[in-house]
Parts: sequence; structure tokens; C-alpha cells
Amino acid sequence: MSTADDRRKAIEFDSPEFIPVGVSLLPATWKRYREELEELVARHPVIFGETTKGERDFDAIGGTYAEGEHVDAWGCVWSNIHAGCDAFVTGHPVPQRDMINSLQAPAPGAGMPHGFMFLRLTYLRGYEELMVDFAEEPPELQRLLDIVLEYNLGEVRRALEPPPYMMHFGDDLGLQDALPISPTQWRKHLKPCFAKIYGLCKEAGSKVYMHTDGHIVPIIEDLIECGVDVLNPQIRANKLENLVRECKGKVCVNLDLDRQGFPFWTPEQIDAHIEECVAALGAPEGGLWLGAECGPDVPLANIEALCQSLERCRERYAN
Repeated sequence: MSTADDRRKAIEFDSPEFIPVGVSLLPATWKRYREELEELVARHPVIFGETTKGERDFDAIGGTYAEGEHVDAWGCVWSNIHAGCDAFVTGHPVPQRDMINSLQAPAPGAGMPHGFMFLRLTYLRGYEELMVDFAEEPPELQRLLDIVLEYNLGEVRRALEPPPYMMHFGDDLGLQDALPISPTQWRKHLKPCFAKIYGLCKEAGSKVYMHTDGHIVPIIEDLIECGVDVLNPQIRANKLENLVRECKGKVCVNLDLDRQGFPFWTPEQIDAHIEECVAALGAPEGGLWLGAECGPDVPLANIEALCQSLERCRERYAN
């Protein structure tokens, strides 16, 4: 069975042969470890696929991962002070509330990068200003929501011609241990947006994958109701027991393993962490993927340990 088949069967709770697994490496991680990391990747084709040594330019960093300032299609200014790590928004197009009335969405075709709905609101207004908007609920808030939503709906309609098996979305909805706004506010202002966007996908017959960092436990049920088929949550922000309660058997989880622990743990602790996650969320019928992201602060020995443990644990339910 191919990796794609395993992922599909895991989503559909149709008894995949292996638990789908993956490891992503930031450009800054490649920049730091270079040939040593290239050799590590070559040792683990199950995780990374077949690779060819000598083809990677370790210093070629593009997009918002490059140092300096970048302006996106909405006019938001991104600043990067560490090449190979991601940037953050420092320039907001509508920092004053009355400016929302003249805001124009990008021309069609600019895409829906990470942060397409809630985070886009923060990028446009600035985080503190947006929080005041949610607290005061002025008419400009609804106008802002409508502008971003209508643009996103147009992009989704184009992406669904023809409909793919699955549409991928990314929007960080949580903080480290809470939602930035109350669940009530989220359901009032944002749930209808996600329901409309994901509803287009469901009507077309496409599955919905959603990456979302931060604490989202109070709204996981809502996201499932909106149409999410694969949820990509962070384990530390949500706690394993909460994810088991809210997700197991209800939605496929692409579990973001504890990237905050990887720089500090021993290989033995990493292995125990993955074993615990598989024991709690795994099942022969599927419903689980495992993923790990490694920044430049993760020791090579720990990246190796992650790969070895994932290779072993993926076979937990193999016949």
C-alpha cells in the first residue's frame, strides 16, 4: 500500500496498513546542519522519500523565510529577522477602524496562504485592535469579516475546478492555553465563515484538512461540524487526554507532536512520547497520522530519534 493509500484509509477509518508519519524541517534547520542533515534524511526514506545527495542548496531561502521585509497580496508587511524561520506581520493595512470601509481584497488568484481567515483579520487590523473589535462589535467588524470571507470563497471555488480528493487549509485559532476570543464570540463571528468555506468543499465531494496551532479544545466539535475531516492540532497546547476525548473516532487527527519538547528531551523521552500518543489516539481502523516539525534548536540526535521512533510506531497495526 502506498503512503497516499494509508492516508486515505486513515481519514476514512478504513484500516490503513501503516500509520501515516512525517517529519518537516525548517529552512533554518537545513542551514544549520547542512550535509549532516542530508545524510540523516537519506537514511530514512520511509519518512522523507527517496532523496539524492548534493542537490540541495542549504542557503537558498525564499518567501517570508528570507530575512528582510515582504509585502503580501493584501498589503500586509512581514518582517523576518532570522533567515530560515518564519516572519511576522509588522505592518497592518487597516490599523484604524474607519479604514476598513475602503479596504479592497486582492485580485482573484492570489491564493489562500496560512492564516486565511482569523489570522488574516489580525494581519489586517493588528492583534490588539482586532481584539477591541471583537469586544465592541462595531459594524466595521462584520464588513471586515465579509471582505475576507468573500475573497476566500472565490479562491476555494477556483481550487475546486475540478475537485481534488482533499483541500488543505491553515489558520492558527488558539493561543498556548486558551482561545484569543471566547467560544461564544468564535461561534458567532467565525464559525459561519469556516462553515461556508468548508461547505463548498463538502458539496464538491472534497475532504477538508485543517492545520491550526494553539489551544482549540473548546471548538473542536464546531470544526468537525463545519466539515473538517483531518485536524492538525498541537499536542502540548491541547493535551493528549483532551484530544482523545474530542477527536478519537470522530475525526482523523494529524497529531503535531511536541515540538516544544524536542530541543530539550533525550531520545528515550521522544520515543516514550510517541508511544504514548499512538497508544492513546491510535486504532486499527485508522484515524491517526503523526507529524513532527524540527527547528534549528533540535539536536540532530533527536531528529534521528524521531525518525526511528516514527518508523517503528507506524507499524503498530500492520498485518
